[in-house]
Amino acid sequence: MSDKTSQLKAFERLLHIMDELREQCPWDKKQTMESLRHLTIEEVYELGDAILDNDLDEVKKELGDVLLHIVFYSKIGSETNNFDIADVCNSICDKLINRHPHIYGDVKVENEEDVKRNWEQLKLKEGKKSVLEGVPKSLPAMVKASRIQDKVAGVGFDWDEPEQVFEKVEEELAELKAEIAKGDQDAIESEFGDVMFSMINYARFLKVNPENALERTNKKFIRRFQYLEAKAKDLDKSLKDMTLTEMDVFWEEAKLL
Repeated sequence: MSDKTSQLKAFERLLHIMDELREQCPWDKKQTMESLRHLTIEEVYELGDAILDNDLDEVKKELGDVLLHIVFYSKIGSETNNFDIADVCNSICDKLINRHPHIYGDVKVENEEDVKRNWEQLKLKEGKKSVLEGVPKSLPAMVKASRIQDKVAGVGFDWDEPEQVFEKVEEELAELKAEIAKGDQDAIESEFGDVMFSMINYARFLKVNPENALERTNKKFIRRFQYLEAKAKDLDKSLKDMTLTEMDVFWEEAKLL
């Protein structure tokens, strides 16, 4: 691992390259914050994939892509005299110091939960009207639900025991079943959402990240289905011409793998 001097030199190198690209490259010159936004979101998802795959070499590369975007936005901000990379760094440094009074002040904490509660209370003191203001509107629904529950739990709006949360899951499932029996599609969708929300909350009590858990299942399903496709190809058969019983044989083989 490199020392602090080498790290700062590498970051300075990136800043110089960004300056040159912004001045000389036709593509880089025309970019705006708005044009970069969807690319940034894509890069963050690619980083997430690399983390879930535990591909550390790819994590390193994707972190570089995300860092480039941070530097890019900062460069654009400096051109309009709104902010530059120093402002970005100092802003997050100030925030970290202010929100860690147990490190940089005289506040005492016992555990991680105390830190999270203090964090949310400090944000309200900074002028936020709601603890939910920090939840981005454009987050995917599952991630948003998880963040909402984390934040309200931080100010004490929470269940005491996991068993209570599972009882809520069962209650929501019963309500969904009742609406399915009635056949009201709008009510079914509403109750289905309640089931998912309660399951995501239960995942928090189990210390399971619901997004990671579902993506893990996605990857597992893809792997098994592609095994099934390969076996069908070996038999020179189309999946749509196979019975479920025939497909299930290969599916069970895939599970063993």
